Amino acid sequence: MSGRGDSEISETGEDRTETPDEELVEEHVEELEDDEDPAQVARRARWTAAAAGVLLTLAGLSASVMRATGSAPALVPAAYACGAAVCALAAFLGSRGRTRRALWLLVTGVMVMALGDQFD
Repeated sequence: MSGRGDSEISETGEDRTETPDEELVEEHVEELEDDEDPAQVARRARWTAAAAGVLLTLAGLSASVMRATGSAPALVPAAYACGAAVCALAAFLGSRGRTRRALWLLVTGVMVMALGDQFD
């Protein structure tokens, strides 16, 4: 007696448990609701890594141009440009499916840009 009403034997003596077909259908419905298509998840990760890389590359290049036209030391725009190059490499790797490496390169590129900003 598990406490469920459908698992008990009725008063007429017949078993009221679910048939195996109903159990399989319920399991498949739960799996489809819980799991996403792995190809779709991978595609979304590639697009996200590529988009983030492109965005950070453009931000680094624009900051490099803005700092180069100002009175900042030459090391500052060079650091922004190097960080942007690392982010561009991350965007390329992310589009090719190397999302873990792309993530670490994005972090490295932003750190290089932040380090260059400290020299200002």
